[in-house]
Amino acid sequence: MELHQLEYFVAVAEESSFTRAAARVHVAQPGVSAQVRRLEAELGQRLLDRSGRSVRLTEVGRAMLPFARAALDAVANARLTVDQLAGLVHGQVTVGMVSGCALPVLAELLAAFHDRHPGVTITLTEDGSDRLTEMLGTGRLDLALIGTAGAAAPGLETVVIADDALTAVTGRNHPLAANATVALAALRDQPLISLPRGTGVRAAFDAACAEAGFTPRIVLEASALPMVARLAGLGLGIAIIPESVPSPGDVAVARIASPQVRSRLELAWNPATAASPAARALIEHAQAFLTQRGA
Repeated sequence: MELHQLEYFVAVAEESSFTRAAARVHVAQPGVSAQVRRLEAELGQRLLDRSGRSVRLTEVGRAMLPFARAALDAVANARLTVDQLAGLVHGQVTVGMVSGCALPVLAELLAAFHDRHPGVTITLTEDGSDRLTEMLGTGRLDLALIGTAGAAAPGLETVVIADDALTAVTGRNHPLAANATVALAALRDQPLISLPRGTGVRAAFDAACAEAGFTPRIVLEASALPMVARLAGLGLGIAIIPESVPSPGDVAVARIASPQVRSRLELAWNPATAASPAARALIEHAQAFLTQRGA
C-alpha cells in the first residue's frame, strides 16, 4: 500500500469522479484508475462502485476512507513539523478563482508571493463561487477569489476586493440604450444574458428579482464577463454585468436601479484548514498585500 494510492482513492471518493480526481492530483485518469485498482487488489476488496454515472464508495470503501485520510494527514503533519523546525516554507498551495474574473488583483498577489517564497508551488483552479466556497470549507483550497452577494460562509474569513453595482448592457439600437439607469422591474420578461448559477453576480441578480416578485428570463449564459457583454452588443439580449467590468464600445450601459443591485468580489480563506506553513504564509501574505493595497 503506497501513499499515492491512498491519495488517489481519497480524491476519487471526494470528487465522485475519476476525471475530476485526476485533474485534482495532476495525474492522467488511466494512472489514477490503475493505482486505485492496485490498492483494491492488495486489499482484496472493491472500494469503489463504478457501475453508475458517478463513482460511489462501497461499504468497504466507506470504512476505509477515514483511515486513508488519517494516513495522509499524518504524513502532512510530519512534513509540517520538519518544516517548522527547519524554519523553511516549501510545499504547495492551492488557490481558486471565480470563472471569468477580469480583475488582476489575484495574479498580482500570487506573483508577489512567488517572489517571496519561490520554494512553494502554486496551483490555480477556476470554478463557480459556490464550488470554490465548498472547497475552502473542506480544506481543498487554501485561498480563493469568490463572487458573493450575501454573508460569508460559516468558518471563512473574507476581505472585500470589489463592491459593484450591477448594470444592464444593451446594443446601441435597443429601446433601453438611451437610459442612464433602468428599473429592475423593466427587466421582467426581457431576454437576459448572465453568468451561470453559482456566481456572485448571478446570485445577487436572482435574489433581487425574487424580491421583486419575478424570475429573470435568462436566455444565454457565459462564464466570461467580456463575452456576456459582447453577446448583448450583438443584439442577443440584455447583459447583466458589474459596473467595473469594461464593456466593448458598441454597447450602452445603464445602472440597475429601483432597487440598486450589488455584488461583491472577496478574497476568502479558512483558518481552520490552513495547517501547512505554505498555506499560513500565503494567507499572511494576502492579508498584508491587501492592507498595503488598501482593500
